[in-house]
Amino acid sequence: MCSRRGEGCRTVPLAGHVGFDSLPDQLVNKSVSEGFCFNILCVGETGLGKSTLMDTLFNTKFEGEPATHTQPGVQLRSNTYDLQESNVGLKLTIVSTVGFGDQINKEDSYKPIVEFIDAQFEAYLQEELKIRRVLHTYHDSRIHACLYFIAPTGHSLKSLDLVTMKKLDSKVNIIPIIAKSDAISKSELTKFKIKITSELVSNGVQIYQFPTDDESVAEINGTMNAHLPFAVIGSTEELKIGNKMMKARQYPWGTVQVENEAHCDFVKLREMLIRVNMEDLREQTHSRHYELYRRCKLEEMGFKDTDPDSKPFSLQETYEAKRNEFLGELQKKEEEMRQMFVQRVKEKEAELKEAEKELHEKFDRLKKLHQDEKKKLEDKKKSLDDEVNAFKQRKTAAELLQSQGSQAGGSQTLKRDKEKKNSYCFTVNSAVCCMLHETQVLFGLPVDALFLRNRAGPPFL
Repeated sequence: MCSRRGEGCRTVPLAGHVGFDSLPDQLVNKSVSEGFCFNILCVGETGLGKSTLMDTLFNTKFEGEPATHTQPGVQLRSNTYDLQESNVGLKLTIVSTVGFGDQINKEDSYKPIVEFIDAQFEAYLQEELKIRRVLHTYHDSRIHACLYFIAPTGHSLKSLDLVTMKKLDSKVNIIPIIAKSDAISKSELTKFKIKITSELVSNGVQIYQFPTDDESVAEINGTMNAHLPFAVIGSTEELKIGNKMMKARQYPWGTVQVENEAHCDFVKLREMLIRVNMEDLREQTHSRHYELYRRCKLEEMGFKDTDPDSKPFSLQETYEAKRNEFLGELQKKEEEMRQMFVQRVKEKEAELKEAEKELHEKFDRLKKLHQDEKKKLEDKKKSLDDEVNAFKQRKTAAELLQSQGSQAGGSQTLKRDKEKKNSYCFTVNSAVCCMLHETQVLFGLPVDALFLRNRAGPPFL
């Protein structure tokens, strides 16, 4: 095998027709049977005519809802259509930025666009890395061309446009276009194009350049590169101009023909984008932008082609090196976690010991307090017992005195009662004796000496 074309190869003349000259025809037939896909990203502020230009480019009416200026952030709306022209099928995907430039703070307006483009690259990369790949039936959603719509201010590019194009130039093929170019005069438009080109160069923004390496298209592409950015007008309205129906825009002062190169660059854009360089845009997306993303992604994952000594590095060696590195990091992390665990255990033990010490101190404090309270209670109990005993003694003495007083009072009462009784009996006896004496005297009877003695003595019954 020859390493390069024409190096180490021998030229052998053929004696007759073999047939491999039909190989290009075979590739064409195969490609036509499988169909093609083309993905366009339209970036620009709301109201610049992105949807209208797409309808004009492909001479159809794509479904879509008009966007408002009240979006909270930038959103990307993707629609895929199956188009058929002659016997060639095209799966067209149009991605539009909804709400771009409508926010007060436009600092992060480019981020959703960059994330969307990277997401398509990542999806294709994941499909490539699968063990069982089906790339021949995989729908390629990578963005092939980015039409960046510039507002026809006639002055200079906005900071938002410069920042966004700078973030996108390494990820997608940028084709700048001046939207609604009929809003400024021809002289202003020429100056505006020069101003835009100068600002792009001074800010290091790399836009897509139509290839000039192919002799068949080198001349036309070189001429068209000088016309960038294209000043375009879009319209789906057809007006009768002369004897032909043409796409145009009717104004009070006249008619602007979309396909008239003296009025705008729409025809140039359609020629360069679709009829001449569509395949180159697809190839540039795959070989340049996707390969850059793929290389950076694989390098982040640890894959490389050569070792530090610039020797070839196979995938198996990369896998082994990455595996050993991973195991080493894993072991290191395990050791760090083990040390951290031991350290935490020690800290926890110290905390528990400190807590136990505090509990013991608290227990001793409570125990001492309990003993003091117990002693106070015992002293109080003893005092109360003494008071109770003293009270009992006073009570006993009081009861004794009361009983003695009661006994003395009872004897005096009995004595008084006896004296009263004796006095009463004596009175009665005296009265009886007097009555007997009077009776005896009255009847002349002798007086009994015993009776007389009893008059002065105790009564008897």
